[in-house]
Amino acid sequence: MTTTTTYAAAGERGALTISDSAVERITARAVTEVAGIGGAATRVLGVAVGGETPDRGAKVTATVTAGTAALAVRLSIGYPQPVRETTEAARNHLTRRVGELTGLTVERVDITVTALHTDTAETRRVQ
Repeated sequence: MTTTTTYAAAGERGALTISDSAVERITARAVTEVAGIGGAATRVLGVAVGGETPDRGAKVTATVTAGTAALAVRLSIGYPQPVRETTEAARNHLTRRVGELTGLTVERVDITVTALHTDTAETRRVQ
């Protein structure tokens, strides 16, 4: 879906069109600015494919309608970061940053935490 936002400041400048996919890319980049957040694995039929590591990007879905944006973000959080405080920091940051970069009003940010990840590599032992 694409929306058209018209700005009339400083004379007739025309219209700015921002697509959902552009907002998704901006949001995915902005979420990397929040400490302690990693990406989410791609899912096929509900099964995670690959790992949910800090190196992967967050999965974002955006819906842009009439100058507003609603975001759905899937991400992982570094253990032992507090989940509630980290997601609230991410929500506040995304609302502000996406609004700054796009000129849209971010009305909603839904966050799904898909995993908690550690900085150390998991070691497996066979007994």
